Amino acid sequence: MDTLIGILVLVIGLLVSIALHEVGHMVPAKKFGVRVSEYFVGFGPRVWSRRGRETEYGVKAIPLGGYVRLVGMIPPEDRVKPVRGTGWASRLIADAREAAVEEIQPGEDARAFYHLAWWKKAIVMLGGPLVNLVLAVLIFTAVLTTVGSPTQSLTVGEVVPCVPAAAATECAAGDPTSPASEAGLEAGDTIVAVGGTVVDDWEQATGIIADSPGETLTLDVTRDGEPLALTVTPGERDRALLSDDGEVVLDASGAPLTETVGYLGVYSEVVTEPQSITAGAALTWDYLGRTVEVVATLPVHLYDVSRAALGLEERSQDSIMGVVGVGRVAGEISGAEVDGYGLSQKVADMLMLLGGLNLALFAFNMIPLVPLDGGHVASALWQGIKNGWARLRSLPTPAPVDVARMMPVAYAVFGILLVMGVVLIYADIVAPVRIV
Repeated sequence: MDTLIGILVLVIGLLVSIALHEVGHMVPAKKFGVRVSEYFVGFGPRVWSRRGRETEYGVKAIPLGGYVRLVGMIPPEDRVKPVRGTGWASRLIADAREAAVEEIQPGEDARAFYHLAWWKKAIVMLGGPLVNLVLAVLIFTAVLTTVGSPTQSLTVGEVVPCVPAAAATECAAGDPTSPASEAGLEAGDTIVAVGGTVVDDWEQATGIIADSPGETLTLDVTRDGEPLALTVTPGERDRALLSDDGEVVLDASGAPLTETVGYLGVYSEVVTEPQSITAGAALTWDYLGRTVEVVATLPVHLYDVSRAALGLEERSQDSIMGVVGVGRVAGEISGAEVDGYGLSQKVADMLMLLGGLNLALFAFNMIPLVPLDGGHVASALWQGIKNGWARLRSLPTPAPVDVARMMPVAYAVFGILLVMGVVLIYADIVAPVRIV
């Protein structure tokens, strides 16, 4: 039952996100006077539709997207420079222009999209992706401020009995006893102060210990509600030196530099704690940077996925995924049977996944290539540049940017996206990403 509920949260949330994305285009378009003839969630055969005053609203059978039909996106032939040539590209442009002109009803040419000022066009086309960005912020904020996120507490979750050898994680025969064990620290103790400094979080406590190798420190804890003072001498252990941005610092030969830090031998007890109201926006900013980086290097990621699908390499856990992969991850999260991981946490994780998908929709749609929203935004900005340059030179207002000329590019991009989708689906089946 938990699995079904978790997946339903994701599926319904994704459909709502798609629907609201299209609303983000439709509302400003209608506000600016553009006639919107269709608003549909999904593609393929109609499942349900209802006609309003001038717009047909409905749902189609394949829930992998949606669209709004803005009348007159392509200007008629007499408003732009003629397209020369008789090849397939010229025919494609002519067909697209003819279909766009036929949508304009008699007496309503002024309501065609191509008549809009460049900044209005940009607002209409930005509306959809910005809705996804806002949804991501709202979802992350709602989850982090109500359910919370895993946080290292000041309570000791586990005491390591030894000081493992360098690069080792398990204790071996002959390893010295850990300073925490020697001091008598126990699981369940809550650290209050280290070396006389009252600490507010685990990072501060471990930072003081790391800066004090070989020094004797007083460790103030509470055990079963009673205060207790322990004496501890952090051991010495080498670790990789990190820069301010978290990268390993290398020497001139390319070898990692190390530093000697204090080692206590304890793990924190991880608890789920509600975060501040600004945590959602901060997380969105962090995830957005990573998402944009993935989108910018999409060909490289697709190459790695292709090799994994052919069995030439292991598929990494941070690999890009298609709809099948997202569905599989959702199933693994919802079906996980772990102590303390109940329905509320599963729903929260589904919502976090939904927030990430909204960020991906935002970043992907902002790629400046038609038929993506970013391509139309780029077209509108180019119109603004042309208009501004004409004003500076006291020239007449230039003709509208001819979106029809971009149709060959749009078909090429669509073909690439189709191939990418097939590759991802195949890879998700034969070499899936697993998180549990």
